[in-house]
Order: sequence, then C-alpha cells, then structure tokens
Amino acid sequence: MKKRTYTCGLDAAIDVVGGKWKALILWELDGGPRRFAEVRRGITGISEKMLIQQLREMEAYGLVHREVYRQVPPKVEYSLTDFGRSLNEALMPLGDWGERNMATIEAIPRD
Repeated sequence: MKKRTYTCGLDAAIDVVGGKWKALILWELDGGPRRFAEVRRGITGISEKMLIQQLREMEAYGLVHREVYRQVPPKVEYSLTDFGRSLNEALMPLGDWGERNMATIEAIPRD
C-alpha cells in the first residue's frame, strides 16, 4: 500500500473503512474470533473473493489479526486488533443513526 497524506481525520477514517463491506466485517468480528466461513455466513451477499480481498486489506491496515493454526485440517481465525476495536467503537454511533433513520433511508429512490 502506498503511503498517503490526509486532509483531515475524517478523510483518514473513510480511507480505512471505505467501501460496502469493511464496516460489516468489523461488526461481525466484534463478537470475537471467527473462522472465514463464519464471517462469510454472517454477512449476507459478500462473495468469497471479496471477503478474502477485504480481510487482506484490513489485515494490512492493522484492523484484523489473522491466526493460522498448524493442524490438519488447517484452521484460520480472524479477530479484531485493538486498532480495529477502536474503529468499531467509533462506528457504533453511525450504526445507531442508521437504525434510527433506516425507514427514511430505505424510502430514498435509487436509480
């Protein structure tokens, strides 16, 4: 990843959590370590390829820790780092706002 200069804190935060899936992955991992299939089952509509890509990006950002257990069959678990938990805490008020305004948001006409 290239190093980037940000204009403000919101610019930096949106860069880290931007896109449709990252916030949902953070939310799914908030309950503790999860295996890949558990994360995928918990997020409706995400493809395996997209989940892999998003988890890799989040690992590179330091939001997610990937633990590989050397056993047969292989086992991999994903969990939030302290940095990821802090971002999840910052997103909770946004989620609350979305819950309160979901009906209004769903009524917005889309193309």
